[in-house]
Amino acid sequence: MNGLDRGKIARRRFIQWCLLPIVPITIALGWKYPLLGFSVLLVMITAMAGGVLGGRYVCGTLCPRGSFFDRIVQKISFNSPIPTAFRNKKFRWLLFAAMMGFMIFRISQNPTSMVHWGRVFWLMCVITTVIGLTVGILIHPRAWCAFCPMGTMQNALGGRKYQLKIDAEACLECGLCEKACPLSLPIVKYKNDGFVQNTDCLNCPECAAACPVNALTRTASKSTLVSSEASQYDNVN
Repeated sequence: MNGLDRGKIARRRFIQWCLLPIVPITIALGWKYPLLGFSVLLVMITAMAGGVLGGRYVCGTLCPRGSFFDRIVQKISFNSPIPTAFRNKKFRWLLFAAMMGFMIFRISQNPTSMVHWGRVFWLMCVITTVIGLTVGILIHPRAWCAFCPMGTMQNALGGRKYQLKIDAEACLECGLCEKACPLSLPIVKYKNDGFVQNTDCLNCPECAAACPVNALTRTASKSTLVSSEASQYDNVN
């Protein structure tokens, strides 16, 4: 790991430690102070805007719950492989539709009350965090992130941006990058393509920092090398 990579890793982890308290604070106090639930809406808006600008970067670095999973849950997780079913495209969009529908339905019951809105957002946070913690501990810290509705939205909005470039000649196929990847993406699989053609990449520095031969670099601009089929690791129909 070179000095630049160390700096990126340190910066990412510092940001995550700063953001992760938002989750327990919102869950613990949101029932009494419903307006805290609007932190959930803020994260959702940030995720969608971030998806347009930088793919799943928000998921990888700026998501309070993702930060909690990386820094806390990782220490107690069984760290098993993320099931392929969790990455299934149809499953992810069905879950997205169900959760958005549930949220809209609940808000519609009292649409003029900001307190009611806050309670709905708080409830959504509780439900999704319980699911995330369960699969995070029993399976993989970031298992929830494989099918998180906001992650799916970021994937669709900008998953093809700022791809990871692989130096095929330098790559040793040691797999250290895949072990370091928060979502355990099959990075080596894309060696001969030259780019990690996977729209679920979190655009974090973990894999590049783990590479002993510096074979991984982030592209500085949008890549046009991705086809609609090759770019989807979750196209399990």
